[in-house]
Formats: sequence, C-alpha cells, structure tokens
Amino acid sequence: MTIRVLIVDDDAELRTMLREYLEGRGFAVAERSDGSGLEEAIADSQADIVLLDLMLPGEDGLSLCRRLRQHGIALPVIMLTAKGDEIDRIVGLEVGADDYLPKPFNPRELVARINAVTRRRTPVEPATSKSVTTFGPYTLNLNARSLHCNGVPISLTSGEFNLLAVFAQRPRQPLDRDRLLALLKAEQATVFDRAIDTQISRLRKKIEPPPDCGAYLQTVRGFGYVFVPDGTPQ
Repeated sequence: MTIRVLIVDDDAELRTMLREYLEGRGFAVAERSDGSGLEEAIADSQADIVLLDLMLPGEDGLSLCRRLRQHGIALPVIMLTAKGDEIDRIVGLEVGADDYLPKPFNPRELVARINAVTRRRTPVEPATSKSVTTFGPYTLNLNARSLHCNGVPISLTSGEFNLLAVFAQRPRQPLDRDRLLALLKAEQATVFDRAIDTQISRLRKKIEPPPDCGAYLQTVRGFGYVFVPDGTPQ
C-alpha cells in the first residue's frame, strides 16, 4: 500500500528534495509551505502521515500538532526542526508528535522513521469495551484499576497495570512491541522498547496460571506477545 506523506515546511528547497526522494521510493507526496488550512490539506491529500516543521511562519509546528490532537485527529506526525535541544524534542512529543527528527538529517533515516511510525499505527482488531475482564482466578477492573485473585488484591505498578489492560482488551490478538508501544503511549504510560519485556516478565510472575494450564501472556515467536484468557497454549 502506498503511504501518502504531507510535508509542511517553509523551506522550498528542502520540500523539493524530500518530495523527489520519497516519490523515488514509492511514497505519494503533497506539500504545504505553512500550516494554514492544515486540516483541509490533510483531507485533500488523504495523508497517512505529516512531516511537520517546528519553525513555521504564522502558527508554529507545536501549536499545529497540539490543535490536531485537540480536534481528535490521530494522524501520525513527525516533527522536523533545526532545533536539536532536548527540551524541544520533549515538548514536541508531549503535544502529540509521534517522532522527532532534527535537521539536517539523512533522508534514509526519515524513511525508516516514517515506516516505523506508520507500522506502529497499523490498526488491529478493536479493543473490547468491557470494563471488567476475568481470566482464571483473576478479575481485572479497568475502571477501578485493580486486579484481584480469588478476591485478594494483587499489587501492580502503573506500568504493569497499563500493559495488562492493553492485553486484556485484545484477547488472542498477537501484538508486536511497536504496536504495544503505540497503545501504551495512548494510555500515557512510560514504557519503552525492551522495557516491555521486563514488564511482561514481572506480570507473568504475578499472574501465574494453575500448574495444569498454559500461560496467560504467551510469546509469539519472532513477533511479540498474545494474551490468552484460558491459558491454552497457542
């Protein structure tokens, strides 16, 4: 499937270079020199991702990204900026950007980041809306943010609870690390890459199934993990 990219940058030379490079690698590209009418530009271009410059004439990239998120537009955004300060990167991510790339950058790295961000945003089956999930002797209450085993509360860290909640809402759906990162980001959890493996290891120790049952959190070899409520080996 062709990925449609919208470049929003006031540097005409950079836009041209990026358009030619991306189109040469199979992307469809649209351009804007500023953020005016950004939502209409997104709709017109049917963009899958926005490359958004931080320093734009008029409304800047941070404000534009914040406004997109406030309006419920979850389209992936990669911030592009000549500023390399850590605080700018952090603020960009805090207002809803999916990634941040300081100028100058290697176009190959940009392509890798586009592919990674769009892969993380690839939809899976919708999450169940159930607020209470039971598996084995366990009861997970999403509203109360609690886990009980036969009525006895189980202590979970915030990160462990958020991770278990993501799995519980998507039973039997294999999830790779990129997808887990995206889902956990949506829950405003602070979990990164291999830290997910550590959280899962801790969760497994806290929700070990009966001896005659398989595991609730199972490894999908070469892919990621899957939550199996009845513990049946997959």
